[in-house]
Amino acid sequence: TYADLAERFAADDVYDPGTVVQIGGAMEITAVQYELSEDVFGVISNTAAYLMNAGAGNDSSHPPVAVSGRVEVKTIGKVRKGQRLISSAVPGVAMGMVDPNTNRFAVFGRALEDSNDSGIKLVEAAVGVN
Repeated sequence: TYADLAERFAADDVYDPGTVVQIGGAMEITAVQYELSEDVFGVISNTAAYLMNAGAGNDSSHPPVAVSGRVEVKTIGKVRKGQRLISSAVPGVAMGMVDPNTNRFAVFGRALEDSNDSGIKLVEAAVGVN
């Protein structure tokens, strides 16, 4: 249940757990905006095993951002267990990498489960690994 390393960062909006974020926006973090972004910084967590900067704000103003470990990630489209994750064209949402020639700097994690749901859903993943 608690298996990620996270730190609180000031957010420019209120983000749900699983949202893929980057550094930037009006505050410290914002939802990643582009497909194949090389700027993915982490994923909003609600299950941090270790939370750094814990006294900064609350989950709305300073959500915990998982930078390493196991966390649920918002994804779109089918995902295979072990598939590398990259940002999608939907802000704050990931997708499984299909093209083996994709820029490896865009990869921020690996799926730990299969999902045949083509819509947006949460998929357990290991972030901070390529």
